[in-house]
Amino acid sequence: MKPIAPPAPTSPAAPTTTGGAEPLLRVEHLSTRFRTRGGEVAAVDDLSFELATGEVLGLVGESGCGKSMTGYSLIDLVDPPGYIAAGSVRLRGHELRGLPAKDWQALRGDRIAMIFQDPMLTLNPVLRIDTQMVETVLAHRRVGRAEALARALDTLERVGIPAAAERLRSYPHQLSGGMRQRVAIAIALLNQPDLIIADEPTTALDVTIQAQILYEMQTLCREAGTGLIWITHDLSVVAGLADRLCVMYAGRIVEQGSTAQVLERPAHPYTRGLLDATPAAALARGHRRGEALRQIPGSAPPLAALPAGCAFRPRCARADEHCMQTPPRVEAAPGQTVLCWHPLPPGAALPGPAAHAEARP
Repeated sequence: MKPIAPPAPTSPAAPTTTGGAEPLLRVEHLSTRFRTRGGEVAAVDDLSFELATGEVLGLVGESGCGKSMTGYSLIDLVDPPGYIAAGSVRLRGHELRGLPAKDWQALRGDRIAMIFQDPMLTLNPVLRIDTQMVETVLAHRRVGRAEALARALDTLERVGIPAAAERLRSYPHQLSGGMRQRVAIAIALLNQPDLIIADEPTTALDVTIQAQILYEMQTLCREAGTGLIWITHDLSVVAGLADRLCVMYAGRIVEQGSTAQVLERPAHPYTRGLLDATPAAALARGHRRGEALRQIPGSAPPLAALPAGCAFRPRCARADEHCMQTPPRVEAAPGQTVLCWHPLPPGAALPGPAAHAEARP
């Protein structure tokens, strides 16, 4: 493993994945903090990554790791007492940090769209679907209502909504949960944005509807050249959807690389632990009926009380005295980086629970 930066409070920029061309989205050293009575808390800490045109990036981690806050930070939706403390967010080479509110209002819903886990955060319950979709088009395009309505109908059909003309005349409460989420996705796609940020939009849906929506999103983004950031805690979702993965823990990206690299050759002990906790890994180990699934010992630390050095140290079987210091970002393979003092070699397994209990620095 070759260190690409010495241990320091600020990590290096993400490895370039666009072959030297300007990426669709470039995020460098993004940090978001919250002011609390006990001091400032870093919800997003020094994040750097890139997204190419038409690429799908999976942002993965446990609840509270900062993945949703990353999405809000990218589109400047952080409310007080939170604030974006540092970093750069560039869309097609143009800096978004520091834009006035009126410019952000023009960007959101046009060049950048966000899909929320709960579609009712997008949909107004007292307005018909056609009214909401037409208004979304007219807010950003100089077209007539008839053309806006035609675009709304076409987009509903593209996301697989049957009898789309009838659904346009419906109110949100008259649609099923899966149908409402499809409408929310259609609204995000209406103005053919450059970037879509999807915050666990299929978590509450059954697996059949989830699979359909994932396929539709992937196909539509490929066809339109739209970049997609898919935020989730479910590795099985991004395994078949994302081109690249960023794994987050305690506000930081601890590993990133292609989906194949991260899922087949994980280098960070946390990523390895997540994969070992899946049913697929249990079956591969000869899991027996009634046997508990493997889990990562302990729980994620509160962001207001992170341990010194590596935040994963108290839960890691490979931790030693080095891990009391800020870990370096190292290159595990070309295009794959990991924030760790002791990256895993390809194919390595983590020690069992007994070894974990003994390995506390």
